[in-house]
Amino acid sequence: MLTRMQFEDIRQSWVEYAEGAERKGILISEIRGLLGYGGIIHNFKNYVLRQETVYLERVQAQLVVFDGIMSTFDSLDLSDEERAAVADVKDAIDDYAAMLPVAVQAVENNWTAERIDARVKVDDTRAVAGMAALERNWQALQRSSSNRLLTAVEQGQTLIWIGFLSLLALVLAALLVGWLLYGMYRDLRHAVDDLADELTERKRLEHSESRLATAVEQSPATIIITDTEARIQYVNTKFTELTGWTLAEIKGQTPAFLQSGETTQEVYNQIRTGLAKGEVWHGVFRNRKKDGASYWAESTILPLVAPDGSILNFIGISEDITEKRQARDQVVRAQKLEAVGQLAGGVAHDFNNILTTIVGSTHLASLDAPENSDLAGEIAQIDIAARRAQSLIRELLTFARREPGEMRTINLGTIIDEVIGLLKASVPPIITIRHIPEDEPLFVRGDATHLHQIIMNLCRNAAEALAGNAGEITLTVVPYANKRVQLKVTDTGPGMSAETQRHLFEPFFTTKPIGKGTGLGLSVVYGLVDEMGGQISVHSELGQGSTFIVDLPRAAKSEADEVATEDEIPRGTERIILVDDEAEVLGTFRRLLQRLGYRVEAFTSPRIALDRFRSDPSRFDLVISDMVMPDMSGEDMVRELRTLRPEIPVVFCSAYKPRIVAVPGIAPAMLDKPVQPAKLAQELRRLLDKALAS
Repeated sequence: MLTRMQFEDIRQSWVEYAEGAERKGILISEIRGLLGYGGIIHNFKNYVLRQETVYLERVQAQLVVFDGIMSTFDSLDLSDEERAAVADVKDAIDDYAAMLPVAVQAVENNWTAERIDARVKVDDTRAVAGMAALERNWQALQRSSSNRLLTAVEQGQTLIWIGFLSLLALVLAALLVGWLLYGMYRDLRHAVDDLADELTERKRLEHSESRLATAVEQSPATIIITDTEARIQYVNTKFTELTGWTLAEIKGQTPAFLQSGETTQEVYNQIRTGLAKGEVWHGVFRNRKKDGASYWAESTILPLVAPDGSILNFIGISEDITEKRQARDQVVRAQKLEAVGQLAGGVAHDFNNILTTIVGSTHLASLDAPENSDLAGEIAQIDIAARRAQSLIRELLTFARREPGEMRTINLGTIIDEVIGLLKASVPPIITIRHIPEDEPLFVRGDATHLHQIIMNLCRNAAEALAGNAGEITLTVVPYANKRVQLKVTDTGPGMSAETQRHLFEPFFTTKPIGKGTGLGLSVVYGLVDEMGGQISVHSELGQGSTFIVDLPRAAKSEADEVATEDEIPRGTERIILVDDEAEVLGTFRRLLQRLGYRVEAFTSPRIALDRFRSDPSRFDLVISDMVMPDMSGEDMVRELRTLRPEIPVVFCSAYKPRIVAVPGIAPAMLDKPVQPAKLAQELRRLLDKALAS
């Protein structure tokens, strides 16, 4: 009877430990985690000191978890001292919760961290003492249960020895009874040993489970555990931090609320079928957070299988790979842009040769067409179309980074007037383009072609924004602080949304339908402005029009280069050697130069041209050459020529303009194909007059 009583005592002790001390220990461990490093108080103070929203969100989420734990704790059988300790801890955390709105308001009011800390400081001494009391009571209860178990075991062992001694006294009376009692002793001994082993094993498992639970909670991967019907039973802290959903909000639901819609239902069906067979699934999802944002997760879903082969649960382990994926996408995009840039450069080079023939032939035709005739008007339209094509080619070359700038000091007002003159012939008459003149000329340092391209693209973008409706485009140039100049292009169009403005300067971004825009114009403008040491910004609201502001470094007027007007076409009688491998381009240049009075010898082969020059170096006054030719480059040819005539002027006229031209002697002039006849004539006259003067 005493032995049975001891076993009953052992059973009761174990039940008391399992249902009391063990459960309290788990809850106390969770409270300790919420009050320790990375917990409510730590995140509250980090928010006060650093004023970062992430700490506010963590405190709010942890307060919800804390309230749930407190509710569970209140449901337990607690002593008065434990209830008082729980109340102390809860009061302190409630004080922090009460101060949280105060801290938020103070942060919004831009208080200093010291001022906020002084305002929201909470005395958590009682909470610390309360936690100590809870742990002390829990440890006491644990020790009591363990001691009761050990005492019962020890008493059981003592009873065995008493029984053995008693039976030993009776063995003389009845050997049979002795053997029976010995068998009882043996069985009891085995039972007590088994119970002692089980107690040791349970303690080991308890310690192991505690470490496992800590590892799961602190895991950098999100972990979800569901039942066999895919209903969520558990999520770890990382899941809550990443998605914004707490366990209380989603417990009992399926993970379908995470679906972004990008994964087909067929894939989900395959996953469910495989899991039911005990198979492991691995792949990538694009999931949805509580706030609607999305993230990429590399996930592994596996069944938790019992020893008998049955499936107990499903476990999903995921890693947030959003940043990795974004980095990979950026690399792919850069590779695509590089390939497009190479293609654009090649197309632009060939097309510029074609435009050179068109522009030159148009100019020659305009000289023969009767003034104000229909033929003159048609030729003018061809010239306008060619210039627009030239502007597009410049965008492609700039995008491909094959169009370096020639830095000069330029009057912005002059470039604006040139662009307006060109645009007025190509925009609907119901759109008014105005240039508000400056109080004084304002100069910047840059490439005239690039400035022309910047202003042209901004005006053309404004005209397209008006979409054929009546409106106004206004250009102003004003001095700005710290030796800067601001160019403003304002339209009365429909304006832009904030989302459109965020992507406005990205390559290939366009709001126009397919076939109506390349998406290069504004990205080219951005690159050219940046190359000049400037900045570009946009101010726009829907229904209020748009204003593009280009901020550039200002240059002194004294540095301005004298530039002839575009209409001035000087003539000459000098002898010119002309080299270009494109026969059509060569013919156009030859006719144009002869029309200006020059004597021209033209060659499609630079080697033949070089042989002709060697035969009589003093015969020629100037060289015009392409840069890129199949059997010999223009640079190589000019190097050979200058060994014979070091002082001879050289003009490179090419669709490809390198940043550095390495030839001996005076630096050659660089003209872009298609070159305007007036600009070619002016440059020739400048070089020839300079050579004559020297």
